[in-house]
Amino acid sequence: ALRLSYLRAGGHDLAILDQLLHLQVEATVLEKGTPGLCGGRRMGTLSPPQTTEAPLAVPAEPPGTGARGLDAELLAVELENRRLEDELLALKVRRERRADAGSWVAQRHAEELAQLQAEVGMLRCHTERT
Repeated sequence: ALRLSYLRAGGHDLAILDQLLHLQVEATVLEKGTPGLCGGRRMGTLSPPQTTEAPLAVPAEPPGTGARGLDAELLAVELENRRLEDELLALKVRRERRADAGSWVAQRHAEELAQLQAEVGMLRCHTERT
């Protein structure tokens, strides 16, 4: 919610968006009660989905790191996905603002043109009378 508020208010600094995302991930990790954020780097684990099906074949990993390693990779992919979504939203907001500014300028030019055309018409009438 904070990230969306920042973007809607015109924020587009990628460093701030990244920091907001980092804080969101840290809060999620704390809510789940799992160890996370070691040494300032984004490291967290998500609880593995509970299924009754046989597990898929996964390349061999050292004992005790399998699920945690996959969870960390999944979290890293999710973080990158959120970062890209934030960047895309920021670009969309900037594009909309530019379009709004462009249409505002075009509207002002049209008003100015109409005013000048009215003045030209009045000057023509004035010259025809004299």
